[in-house]
Amino acid sequence: MTQAKRIVAIIVAAGTGVRAGGSVPKQFALIAGRPMIAYSYEAFNTHPAIAETIVVLADGQQGLAIAALGTAPIVVGGTTRRESVTNGLAAIGDATHVLIHDAARPFLSHAVIDSLVAALKTRDAAIPVLPVTDTLARGNVLLGDIVSRADLNRVQTPQAFAVEALRAAHAVWPADEEATDDAQMVRRLGVGVALVQGSAMLEKVTHPEDFAAAEARVAYETRTAIGFDVHRLETGEELWLAGVLIPHDKGLSGHSDADVALHALTDALLGTIAAGDIGTHFPPSDPQWKGADSAQFLQHAAKLIADKRGRIDFVDLTIMCEAPKIGPHRAAMTARIADLLGLTVDRVSVKATTTERLGFTGRGEGIAAQAVATVRVPGSPL
Repeated sequence: MTQAKRIVAIIVAAGTGVRAGGSVPKQFALIAGRPMIAYSYEAFNTHPAIAETIVVLADGQQGLAIAALGTAPIVVGGTTRRESVTNGLAAIGDATHVLIHDAARPFLSHAVIDSLVAALKTRDAAIPVLPVTDTLARGNVLLGDIVSRADLNRVQTPQAFAVEALRAAHAVWPADEEATDDAQMVRRLGVGVALVQGSAMLEKVTHPEDFAAAEARVAYETRTAIGFDVHRLETGEELWLAGVLIPHDKGLSGHSDADVALHALTDALLGTIAAGDIGTHFPPSDPQWKGADSAQFLQHAAKLIADKRGRIDFVDLTIMCEAPKIGPHRAAMTARIADLLGLTVDRVSVKATTTERLGFTGRGEGIAAQAVATVRVPGSPL
């Protein structure tokens, strides 16, 4: 009876990343607010053909891995990449096939995994490659002969293998010789290695300047949402608008400080990540929010966006009332909102309008506010 295919991925991440600089090994450095290793781990973990994803780390990096990945299966690597792969292979159980990937290539797509899995149906080894497009020449100080690039390829990871073939290659490899990658090891054993289409997104992150290029590869989607709120004006209440206390003979009535402007902004921000509305997070029936500073509502919404690695690009607020006049307080309101959201003031717009004495705002019974927020949220590279 033929054994059912079981494919396991191994992410090799046992290096110290010294060439990349930084306070943590490069595989845990942030790209668009997310640890680099988390991108490829998610790509494997969400692919239906991959049964398990194992991460090989240097001893002492387990805490960083838990913070970045949660409860990922972790194996301690060796002093060389070859030893780390060997340790990973010892942990894959009854897997029939394995994909070996470098954590320094974060933007792995499901399309590349699909191509490798398809190749494994007829081959014992397959790797993704890109053709060399630059002119190649020999030489050191002076230009030498041009090297034909007709049959040259740039080799990438993940590299896919039948487990038996890869284990056999590791078993006979000389202990005093290092391999550039696993594909060369199985090739020396006589195994034919199939070539599949690689991806420009799989560029390796090695040096500090590579992180800026990696950031630029993250695909962000822009989202815009609207928030609206209204509160009644009553004698004896303080008037808080956009986080600023406004001198007035009446104030807004509500369960919190009734800052209608910050409430509208909060709802707009929550809308960009489909996180409900202000009442979902701060129910008016809950006594702990009675008289609460609405600034904390706005900052809560901003944190939820940050937790999704989103970026607030711009907020626009329109306050609708007959009185008080907003103009004299606009600069203070703009500065306060910018401070609460960590934005520059040129990314905050505060406007005011009347309703030509029509409706409840026109009669001075209340104040309304409408807000629009624009954010960017990282999309999936899958």
